[in-house]
Formats: sequence, C-alpha cells, structure tokens
Amino acid sequence: MAHISPFEALADSSRRRIVELLRFGDRAVNDIVERVDIDQSGVSRHLHILSDAGFVDMRKDGQRRIYSLRKEPF
Repeated sequence: MAHISPFEALADSSRRRIVELLRFGDRAVNDIVERVDIDQSGVSRHLHILSDAGFVDMRKDGQRRIYSLRKEPF
C-alpha cells in the first residue's frame, strides 16, 4: 500500500467515525463493525489505513484483533 498522509487518512468520514469510536476505548473488529454500520471487510480496510498512517495499534487476543488509538498523533 502506498504511504498515506495523516490528513488523507482522516479525510474519509468512515475512518473518522472509527477514530471517534476508539476514543472511548479499545475495540475488537466485530464491535467496530456493529457500531459504525460498515461491513467487516470495509472496517478492516479502514483500520489498515489508519494503522499505516500511525493512528491505531492492533494487538491479538486469541482469535480477536483489538484496536486502540495511539496517543502520539493526537
């Protein structure tokens, strides 16, 4: 994937909704899917972009992937 600037990453309204949701705590992908009304593949794509831009971190918890906001960019 090509490098994406922080401004490009946050220009998308779906990614801003995901960032807003993560402000309130760590979330599993399925929880994000339920709350932002985007299909799982779309949420995964947006999370990948946000991760590449340095906004989110991911950790594995068994089979689940848990995402959290990184404090540094904000």
